[in-house]
Amino acid sequence: MKIIGPLVFIALLLLLVYLGTAMMGLEYLFAVVIPYAALALFLGGFIHRIYIWAKAPVPYRVPTTAGQAKSLSFIKRDPLESPHNTLEVIGRMALEVLAFRSLFRNTQAKLSAGPNLRYITSKWLWLGAIVFHWAMLVIVLRHYRFFLEPIPFFVPILEAADGFMQISLPTFYLTNVLFVVSLGYLLVRRITHAPTRYISLSQDYFPLYLLIGIALTGILMRYGLKTDVYKVKVLIQSLTHFRPEVPAGISPLFYMHLFLVSTLAAYFPFSKLMHAGGVFMSPTRNLANNSREKRHINPVNPQVKMPSYAEYEAEFKEKMVASGIPLDQEK
Repeated sequence: MKIIGPLVFIALLLLLVYLGTAMMGLEYLFAVVIPYAALALFLGGFIHRIYIWAKAPVPYRVPTTAGQAKSLSFIKRDPLESPHNTLEVIGRMALEVLAFRSLFRNTQAKLSAGPNLRYITSKWLWLGAIVFHWAMLVIVLRHYRFFLEPIPFFVPILEAADGFMQISLPTFYLTNVLFVVSLGYLLVRRITHAPTRYISLSQDYFPLYLLIGIALTGILMRYGLKTDVYKVKVLIQSLTHFRPEVPAGISPLFYMHLFLVSTLAAYFPFSKLMHAGGVFMSPTRNLANNSREKRHINPVNPQVKMPSYAEYEAEFKEKMVASGIPLDQEK
């Protein structure tokens, strides 16, 4: 049920959208009310989660390192694996966010016949994840054509690079295929890889199905059941300018696509998808490893006044004399 349940739920939601827009005249609800509500939930939830993480105390300097820290001048250090200052931390974070560096080096220990201990890499997982994220970024940037007028300069450049194969009309975009294939791989791996399937919950499958549904409805609108792009742009720009206008004649398929996007946006801050913002708040990643040269005081500990040795000796004088311990005050 944890695999099939989320898929059935999304299918029922899509059926509800189709009935509401094709038969019940609820276009305004699905075109205006729900997207605005989803945007409010996304922004409010995202800011709230970041605020909660930001105000949490970090009493210890706990950066995760995998290289030589700054030490003696003749010892070669690794500035990205063991950053010493803010600039090096930014470099390390950039590699993590843009290239998934830790996932690239992820290994799994496995005991084989012999017995022999082998380390297995997860390069296919890294490839599927990075292709999915970069393809999604390009697709989102391409959609700026619907939100902004005039169209930003980078959108035609991205479209030309993404559609360089030009094997169909409308233009075939490579990222559409890469997005679906990478999502399919991540879903199949989660189902077929026994350890991953064992720890997976319904909320791990739900966003995958949502993203696949968004991709398939978008592709179907572009290459199959066509919708009026001009009317869609009028609707999107009216939402952007907070002057909602819902043109008549927009395909129910577009409302299904928009509803899935709205569902994903509303679900985002309350799910594991918040790793997109959480990675910047992780003390194991965003701290410099400079404990050797800088003392870090734990702010959680209460301020304690430490007695001087003279005060200590005065308090325990009799016990020290009885034990034969010499006193500084008698010297």
